[in-house]
Amino acid sequence: MSDELWRRIEPILLEFWPKKPTGRKVANWRKMLNAIIFRLRSGCQWDQLPERYGPKSTVHDWFQRWAAAGIFERIWAVLVAECDELGGVQWEWQPADAMLGKAPASGGKKTGKNPTDRGKKGTKKSMVTDGDGGPLGVVIAGANVLERRLLAATIESIVVERPEPTKDEPQHMPLDKAYDNPTGEGAATAAGYTPHIRRIGEEKKGCDRSQGHKPRRWVVERTFAWLSKCRGILVRYEKKDINYLALIQLACGLFWYRRLHRMGRCEANVVVT
Repeated sequence: MSDELWRRIEPILLEFWPKKPTGRKVANWRKMLNAIIFRLRSGCQWDQLPERYGPKSTVHDWFQRWAAAGIFERIWAVLVAECDELGGVQWEWQPADAMLGKAPASGGKKTGKNPTDRGKKGTKKSMVTDGDGGPLGVVIAGANVLERRLLAATIESIVVERPEPTKDEPQHMPLDKAYDNPTGEGAATAAGYTPHIRRIGEEKKGCDRSQGHKPRRWVVERTFAWLSKCRGILVRYEKKDINYLALIQLACGLFWYRRLHRMGRCEANVVVT
């Protein structure tokens, strides 16, 4: 982990667990976080973490503490807010979509029968991004929960305060045909978005580019593909839903840190070896 990233994260951890001048010395948080990022990237089991990170049980204990306290969501929010202050969040277009994932070893909450995988257990991730694919909010549910029922919660999960849509600066939400219903369209409209929904049957027709309309929804699908490179969230092995969501939130935070790098505000390296 780079010093630039640690400089942004350490105050959040200290706010949650202030260090005391006396008593038992706490673990090396930077090393713990490096271990969690290694777990996120590699997908290894907790008890298979390399010895250089220290006791595996200590790493997992701190991960669960931080997950329960919403620390990873807070890290994500701080990085999005910094990008937003620099004009790096594209609020005009905010596509949303959902992705199914396997949950073979999970007997926990927010799993369900995956209709595309012969009824095996799975978890659905529902996400909204900015116009360039930066993740803004995410929720998880059982694989058998319909996308349209998750859209309102997904919008509410946006980790920073959204600008108020106005007549001069509206906010658009591209959606696929799974949201072509009163529930999906109503959730987007109630949140102040102008929905752009691919209606059922329209996929059979060619796209009319004569008026200069650009495809917008694909960026959220690209973000899912990028996040799937983190093997720790590609397949859900976490029994507790809050732990699995915490790993997704951490991956989203690292995504925004890389955007800060592209904007020339920090070092790029977050690779943990």
